[in-house]
Amino acid sequence: MHWRAITLLLLATIWAMPATAAEKMVQFDTPGQEQRYYRLIDQLRCLVCQNQNIADSNADLARDLRRIVQNKIRRGESDRQILDYLVARYGDFVLYNPRLKPATWLLWFGPFVLLIIAVLILLRIIRHRQDTVVSLSNDDERRIEELLKRDHRS
Repeated sequence: MHWRAITLLLLATIWAMPATAAEKMVQFDTPGQEQRYYRLIDQLRCLVCQNQNIADSNADLARDLRRIVQNKIRRGESDRQILDYLVARYGDFVLYNPRLKPATWLLWFGPFVLLIIAVLILLRIIRHRQDTVVSLSNDDERRIEELLKRDHRS
């Protein structure tokens, strides 16, 4: 009898999990609106989770942002209008691919600048090592060869 209660409890827990985690299905008038919705929510960052888009996040703010996108699509607003609204309200960080403008230059070009700096440092190190190679005179080379031959004989 004890194992039956445990089994029922586990089944009830497993059965209830999808109900709490599932977001209600979004209904649109056209398949195009639905495609736009899913494309947009994939492009928007959850500001609470920061490493998730709002499509994958269960945070309250992500749900609110999905609802905003859904309502704006239903009202006939363009993708640009929706994104502009969200950027104006939450900043460029809400976009996974922020727009190119002076405020985001470091974000876009910073990795390339760091790569160029790293390559320049590496080249400088290589050149420095090449410059420090000691050239031996003919006499020094002969002495080394004699020492190596003596070492092999012993």
